[in-house]
Amino acid sequence: MPELRSFPIPDGLAGQRADSGLAKLLGLSRSSCADLIDAGHASMNSKLLTKSDRLEGGAMLEVSIPEPKNPLEVVPALVEDLKVIYEDEDLVVIDKPAGVAAHPSVGWVGPTVVGALLQAGIKVTTSGASERQGIVQRLDVGTSGLMMVAKSELAYSILKQAFRDRTVHKVYHAVVQGHPDPSSGTIDAPIDRHHKAEFKFTVGPNGKPSVTHYETLEAFASASLLEIVLETGRTHQIRVHFSAFRHPLLGDTMYGADPKLAARFGMEHQWLHAKELSFEHPITGQEVKFVSEYPAELARVLEALRNQH
Repeated sequence: MPELRSFPIPDGLAGQRADSGLAKLLGLSRSSCADLIDAGHASMNSKLLTKSDRLEGGAMLEVSIPEPKNPLEVVPALVEDLKVIYEDEDLVVIDKPAGVAAHPSVGWVGPTVVGALLQAGIKVTTSGASERQGIVQRLDVGTSGLMMVAKSELAYSILKQAFRDRTVHKVYHAVVQGHPDPSSGTIDAPIDRHHKAEFKFTVGPNGKPSVTHYETLEAFASASLLEIVLETGRTHQIRVHFSAFRHPLLGDTMYGADPKLAARFGMEHQWLHAKELSFEHPITGQEVKFVSEYPAELARVLEALRNQH
């Protein structure tokens, strides 16, 4: 049920725009109050307000505040750039664009993979937490590329175990700042939660074992294109390891990338793409492999790096 509030307007707010004055009265953001007014949830002396109306001192303000939405609710949403690469009765493999989260989470208001699949009429297993049903692996919001989701309960169970057993082969391509030395090698460093920033991770002695193998494919004036194979699958693993290695991913300002360099190439998120995914099919036992091409945004940056002098 919505919460109904009514109170006289203080003389101190007389003459203020409705959205601005309402924000001060309710302790909400101005944009939230503007949305309330646009939805017809605010009136003054029983007359519906518009955002640009001026408040009158002593008039009676009536506001109906809707119940807050569940931040973990799966909301169907069309994601035009999300492609279904493979689908059968047990699983679906998608090519995810950057800007899409794997599943709903607190603080995220954008599109999700599970919401896009729901919109497309693709039913996934009910295994797992309600907001992440069928999710057996995740890609960061800013990471594009291949990701699989389980459609059957049996496939979910087997695939989750396959990831735990590290039998799923994942190959990523990333552009990092500078030139790693050596040009190919292994980063073996435990990853733990950041002690200050809630959504970040860091290399630390008490973290979980984390192993990243890399090889330089191409070197540019200010950056390098790497092929990366994960032995473990920690959250933000590639981003954290190369940041600690002093070669943060191009565009990954959250983990120390140069914002001027990111702006120069028009990157608002990390240059990271899940390029290959191969595994044993959970039901048939056959080895399957999928390959994804770079999205146009990443291909454009690569071309600009190649033409850099």
